[in-house]
Amino acid sequence: MDFGLLVIRVVVGALLIGHGTQKLFGWYGGHGLEGTGGFFESLGYRPGKPHAFLAGLGEAGGGLLLLLGFLTPLAAAALVGVMMNAIGAVHAGKGPWVTDGGWEYPAVVMTIAAGVGIAGPGSLSVDGAFGLPVVGLLGIAGIVVGVLAGAVTLSRRQPEGAEEPAAEEEPADEHRRRAA
Repeated sequence: MDFGLLVIRVVVGALLIGHGTQKLFGWYGGHGLEGTGGFFESLGYRPGKPHAFLAGLGEAGGGLLLLLGFLTPLAAAALVGVMMNAIGAVHAGKGPWVTDGGWEYPAVVMTIAAGVGIAGPGSLSVDGAFGLPVVGLLGIAGIVVGVLAGAVTLSRRQPEGAEEPAAEEEPADEHRRRAA
C-alpha cells in the first residue's frame, strides 16, 4: 500500500506542480500571472492577478507537498479548495466530461487529494519519516478547511453580468437632490 500511495503522490503531485507553474511563471505553455490574472478577472475573481497567484500557489505548493508526502492535510486543503473553484467557476455547467470542458479532471484531483489526506501519505513520505500524525481526523480537518476556503472564495466571485452592489450616495448628493 505504501508504494501505491507513493506512485499516486509522485505522479499527481508532479503534474500539479506543472499546472501551478503554468499560472505562476508561464512554464509549460501557460500564460503566467498576467494572462491567468486576466482570465481570472473574466471569471469574476477580482483582482484577478492575486487570485491567479493564489491558485497557482495552491496547485504548485499543494502538488509539492503531496509529492513529498509532507504536511499532507495542508496539501489536501490547498488542492481541494483550488479544485472546488475550478469546478464552480469554469466547469460546472458543462457536464462531467473533460472533452466537453466538464469537471471530471478537477473532481479526480480533488478526490485523490482528499483520499490521500484521509489515508495519509504512507511510510514512504516525509510525514512518515518523521512520524507526523497526519491520518484520520487531521486529514479530514484538512479537507474541511479546503472545502470552506473554496466555498468562501467562490462566494466572493463577481462574474461579469452580475449586478454590482449599488454605490452609496454621498451626503452632498442627497442634499442637492432634496434642494432641487
